[in-house]
Order: sequence, then C-alpha cells, then structure tokens
Amino acid sequence: MASTPRHATDAVTERFLGHRELLFSVVYNMLGSVADTEDTLQEVWLAWSARHRGRESAPIENARAYLVRVAVNQALARRALVSRRQETYVGPWLPEPLVTAEDDTAGAAERGESLSMAVLVVLETLSPLERAVFVLHEVFGFAHPEIADILGRTPAAVRQLAARARRHVHARRPRHRPEPGVHAEVTERFAAAALGGDLKALLEVLAPDVTLWTDGGGKGPATSLHPVHGRDRVAALFMAVAAALPPGDLRLRYRRVAGDPCALLFSGDSPLAVVVTALTPGATRIATIYSVTNPDKLTTLR
Repeated sequence: MASTPRHATDAVTERFLGHRELLFSVVYNMLGSVADTEDTLQEVWLAWSARHRGRESAPIENARAYLVRVAVNQALARRALVSRRQETYVGPWLPEPLVTAEDDTAGAAERGESLSMAVLVVLETLSPLERAVFVLHEVFGFAHPEIADILGRTPAAVRQLAARARRHVHARRPRHRPEPGVHAEVTERFAAAALGGDLKALLEVLAPDVTLWTDGGGKGPATSLHPVHGRDRVAALFMAVAAALPPGDLRLRYRRVAGDPCALLFSGDSPLAVVVTALTPGATRIATIYSVTNPDKLTTLR
C-alpha cells in the first residue's frame, strides 16, 4: 500500500500534512505498531482526499477534528486485526519501539507525544475504547465532549471510560521518571556489562526483583517465551546470550524511545535488538528490561 504524502503538492495535501504528526502519534499510541499506524494513516488520507474530490461535499471547517475522528475510528477498526495477530504471536508481544536517531529532528517531532514502553505495555491491558479515551484525554488533552464526538458516545460514557482507564494505568505504570542523564548512564552500564559478559557488573546494575521481557516473535533470538523474574536468572540468561553471540562486528548504539534511553545492538549494519529499561524508584538499578529482537520490528533502525 502506498504511503501517505509527506510533501505538500496542493492545498488539500498541505492541510493533511499539517496534522500528520498528531495523527501518527495518536494512532501509534493506540496500536503500538508502526506498520499498522502507517496503514491507518493511508486510510485517513484516502478518506480525506476523497472528501475533497466530492463536488457536493460540505466544506470541512475544522480539519484537525475531522482527521482525528477518522484516524481514531480507523485505528479502532484495525485494533481488532492487531489483537488477532497477537493471539497467535510466539512469546510476549511488545510495542514496536519508536527509536529516535541522533539527527532525526523530524522523527523526534513526530514521536514527541509517544508514551514510554512501560506505559504502552500497560495500555495493552485496556479495552480498545478505554485505550482510545486514555490516549486522547491523558496524552493529547482532548476534553471529554470532544472525545464523545470522535467516538460517537455520550460525554457521560466517555467520563466512565476515562475513569476506568486512569485507575487501571495509574495502578500499574511506573510512578516516577528518572533524570535522563542518570537513566542513560544506568542503561549504558547494563548494555556494556551484558554484551561484555561481565557478571559482576551486571548483577550490580540489576534490581533483585528485575523482570525481563523478550519479544522475538519466533523470528529473532529470544531468551525466553515467558517473562523472566529475578536478578540471578536474568543475569544468567544475558551471560548465555553474550557467550552465544556470533563473533564479528558487534556494536552498541544509544538512542531514545519516547524520551527514554535505549541500547541498540548491531551486527555490522544489521540490527539485532533494541533494549529499553525502566529503573527502580531510586533510579540506581534496573527494575524492568524490554528486549525487542523480532526483525519485523527493527526494520527502521539505522
């Protein structure tokens, strides 16, 4: 399927592109998949352009409201497809990491409203409508009456959805966001110790009750098809991975996912893994590790 336009060629395209970053962020936070987000935006673009080709169509006075309404409802329809794929997915399913390259200022803007990996994982436990309401209200600041218009629900129903989603997310999301420099330093210590097979250094940076989630999708290397709990078990797995890595041009790069530091492992120019960490409340050790090794989720990495 052709991608949505990224350069304006006429007034209709220019109006669409003026809202594309917002649409991308809303849909990605609802789906957690870049490919599905792009496909959804293509459907939005087709609806937008078709509306302007109709001679008898009423003019669209509020382009932002119209495009968000179409995008959210297209995303809800696609959510069913994503959920069906997850039912047969091999091992844990993690959201596709939106990695910001060092010189990718456009990408950084497009992803500026993306939620952290930890919160996206929590959102997977919401119903599609609860997730849509949470994203629109908590992330993008849409008022309940606006969301009611988008979803075709009453404001009272939207408020109930919002309250349920907020309680659920706040009970499970990390209660702090560490200082970026500290988070980056801990992530780099962890990655260097894991890749270098330094057991002592690795144990020092992991919390006693650390949890490891690995998403290989049956295609990439995965340490386990289930979450792994406990410092000793997690460290042992990383030691085994380090010993099994093929010799050659292995390189670590450090980037950000929704503002959080992450480590990227490459073999030559081929990406092998994206690793995102969440820290303990004291921001001194790692509480959760999210490792994505499914090659289908690494295609945009450089």
